[in-house]
Amino acid sequence: MDLNTKQLRKNAFRVTKERGITASRIRVPGGHMEAKYLSMVQNIAETYGNGTVHITGRQGFEIPGIRYEDMPQVNVMLQPIIEGLDINQEKCGEGYSAAGTRNVTACVGNRVCPYGCYDTTGFAQRIEKAIFPHDLHFKIALTGCPNDCAKVRMHDFGIMGMTEPQYDKDRCVNCGACVKKCTKKSVGVLSTVNYKVERYADKCIGCGECVLACPTGAWTRSEQKLYRLTIMGRTGKKNPRLGEDFIKWVDEDSIIKIILNTYDYVAHYIDPEAPLGKEHIGYIVDRTGFEEFKKWALKDVQLPKMAEVYTPVYWKGIKY
Repeated sequence: MDLNTKQLRKNAFRVTKERGITASRIRVPGGHMEAKYLSMVQNIAETYGNGTVHITGRQGFEIPGIRYEDMPQVNVMLQPIIEGLDINQEKCGEGYSAAGTRNVTACVGNRVCPYGCYDTTGFAQRIEKAIFPHDLHFKIALTGCPNDCAKVRMHDFGIMGMTEPQYDKDRCVNCGACVKKCTKKSVGVLSTVNYKVERYADKCIGCGECVLACPTGAWTRSEQKLYRLTIMGRTGKKNPRLGEDFIKWVDEDSIIKIILNTYDYVAHYIDPEAPLGKEHIGYIVDRTGFEEFKKWALKDVQLPKMAEVYTPVYWKGIKY
């Protein structure tokens, strides 16, 4: 069957090593969905695939063994999943409208984990609505706390949950539990002074260990949801590296605006020879310089007063 492979990829099907055979890639923003969709994935795999399903590193599903000529029927069967997960779509019944921007991944967050500082799935789904569909090759990951179970520093944008610990000295009984926990499990920014606890705010990473350790409720989480934003981590053959801190104590609205601004930056500077928009953003930043990226990224962004912008940013890593 003659088929435009560029269109196949854009429709979120993969070119495989077997001629005439493809694989369907299913988005699951935040890696969380109702169990009822699993049977729909199974049905597609058994009806049009080879009966197997691959759980991807980006928390989606890949169904291999699909013949090119069966792609329209697979797209029809995908429709309830796309609608149920509230994925933006250009045309109903025609599957996914792009594959460039990868599935937004997330750890379980505070829906499940006591260490989570925020609802990672909810924020991932909000980001998904803002950025998809798009052909540019962006990778975004969210983690609920500085434990970074989601390995967000290996992505173009890593979003790490933080909390600004709130201290009520009148509830404190000077038991030392928070100081001990911060010293052993975090970065040691608490100390006891005159039978009360002092926190060195400039070094605090907002992990919330003090909140979890306190038996009297003297420490509580901040009402405002705040984050650490890391940028331009990448894997791949050419100079892999970890993302570096860009902004500490940043809010959700600012993060989404920065990501959307970066789409404009990449569209302006991407190598016109790059296939399917797949030039890693980090390569473009290396080419234009960090200050040019920062100018685009922070355009019209209203950061919280307490936000700390790291500048300049330098990346370390393997150099070939």
